[in-house]
Amino acid sequence: MSNDQQPPWGQKKRPQSPEEMVAQLISKIQNYFAGTKKNSSGGDPEQKGPRNPMAGLGKIFSIILFVILLQAVYASFFKIAPSEVGVILRLGEYNKTVQAGLHFKIPFIDVLHKVDVEEIRKEEFGFRSRQPGQTSTFNRSGYDMESLMLTADKNVINVAWIVQFRVMDPQHFLFKVKDVRQAVRDVSESVTRRIVGNMDFDYVLSNRDVLAAAVKSEIQSQLNTLESGIAIGTVQFQDINPPDQVKPAFNEVNEADQDMKRLVNEAEETYNRVIPKARGSALRMVEEAHGYSINRTNEAKGETERFLDILREYKNATDVTRQRMYLETMQEIIPSVQSLYIMDEGQSSPLPLLNLSGNKAAAGK
Repeated sequence: MSNDQQPPWGQKKRPQSPEEMVAQLISKIQNYFAGTKKNSSGGDPEQKGPRNPMAGLGKIFSIILFVILLQAVYASFFKIAPSEVGVILRLGEYNKTVQAGLHFKIPFIDVLHKVDVEEIRKEEFGFRSRQPGQTSTFNRSGYDMESLMLTADKNVINVAWIVQFRVMDPQHFLFKVKDVRQAVRDVSESVTRRIVGNMDFDYVLSNRDVLAAAVKSEIQSQLNTLESGIAIGTVQFQDINPPDQVKPAFNEVNEADQDMKRLVNEAEETYNRVIPKARGSALRMVEEAHGYSINRTNEAKGETERFLDILREYKNATDVTRQRMYLETMQEIIPSVQSLYIMDEGQSSPLPLLNLSGNKAAAGK
């Protein structure tokens, strides 16, 4: 039979679009629950006899069972994002932890808890962020109960800080501590107040890094004791200042302290410039005196040795030594004499001599 030929009983009408198919399916479902059936001529539905109530309940129960089965199949599979892990409880007891990907669990028996382990969570103390980002704005009013602390030298200080943390153990994070964020806040505030209370005011102002490291270590230790399942990433002190009521007096004290440090630095500079110079001069004078002493001692020893040598020679040959000493003395003295006079025993006047030194000087001119 060709496709164009129609059967003797007529061609069956088929839905031509998805909307018609949906409408036809809804109509069949309505007829199924109403218990009616169309006659072959396409007229009004023909009513059946009295319906059985149990049959309708059975149909409803079958549909409910089918829906539950579909929901169970759908709930059996779950997906974990790359930044998350899944903690599965089986009948209320911890079963396992699954990583990112598609996984299977037993429906209605296993319960899934997803935990983001890469998210950096933070808690703020002494202020709150209004607009986080590159141009963040902060609100510091109304948080004095968090920020005001007492130092070891009984001064009041205003401290604002941030604690950043992330999940390290999802099981402990979910089930060991009821409110992890509140635990972080309580532990952070307690530790910070205790550490600041053991430090002086000036030390807290000038040693933020030391303070932050001590607070971070102590917070992590206490949270590990609580089995909170989190790891502290950063403790950063945003602002450390005196309260507004004492800021003017504090600024005056700071100015006086800066002046004192300036004067001390100037005095140390003068000391470092003058004292080493004086010490060098004193050392030079001591060394010169020591050298002069050695020189005079050596000269005296040399003169003594020379005199003793001459004395020995004089004892061995008195006349010769005396004549030599006379001649050597005259040799040293005569060149420096300007006029020379020789007196003879028989003459009453000096013997004139040629002034050789004067002639030499005139000739030189």
